Amino acid sequence: MTTIDTNLQQLQQRIARACTAARRPADSVQLLAVSKTWPADAVVQAVAAGQLQFGENYIQEGVEKIQALASHPKRATLVWHCIGPVQGNKTRLVAEHFDWVQTVDRLKIAQRLSEQRPAHLPPLQVCLQVNVDGGANKSGLAPADVRPLAQAVAQLPGLRLRGLMCIPEPTSDFEAQKSIFTSARALFDSLTGCSPQWDTLSMGMSDDLEAAIAAGSTLVRVGRAVFGERPPKP
Repeated sequence: MTTIDTNLQQLQQRIARACTAARRPADSVQLLAVSKTWPADAVVQAVAAGQLQFGENYIQEGVEKIQALASHPKRATLVWHCIGPVQGNKTRLVAEHFDWVQTVDRLKIAQRLSEQRPAHLPPLQVCLQVNVDGGANKSGLAPADVRPLAQAVAQLPGLRLRGLMCIPEPTSDFEAQKSIFTSARALFDSLTGCSPQWDTLSMGMSDDLEAAIAAGSTLVRVGRAVFGERPPKP
């Protein structure tokens, strides 16, 4: 059994305990393994352990890994999420290679993604990134700006709007974590009806996933607890 296999088992147990504490079904929270800066071999190990959803922050690096696993026996079941910032000159790469993008916060980027999504692929699954606590160094929409963008993105033919993503400023206090995540959940709930597929609240990482699950997260994005301490990016 590899270290990644052991880590995934322990992490799934941790998610299950958090769901039990929140009185939620264990299958109500999905795990997104954040594989940024890790080689394709690490992803292959995670796939062998049963993990099928992966998140990449750096688009070119992510595309290289997607291509590296294009001949993997489980390639058809792998789901790739772009969870890093998307600049205008990278929208085509995202539209052509990824299954999800969780960081849409501008209509222009959404329009480009929709226009550049190849016709033979299903719609690109999209979350809007919201700066839920107003962190000065965080990307994302102000909460008040989410509804107009959600309504516009929901009309784009190449996209399927699924929900919200947030990355609050880190804090070690559980109640403080939960308070921020609860505000994101309230915003998410207020937008029900913006899209027929409004079902994804992406929040929670290695250090705060329990608070995120307690507040209603449906998808946690975890790197370090899956792959270990991240190697330095060249």
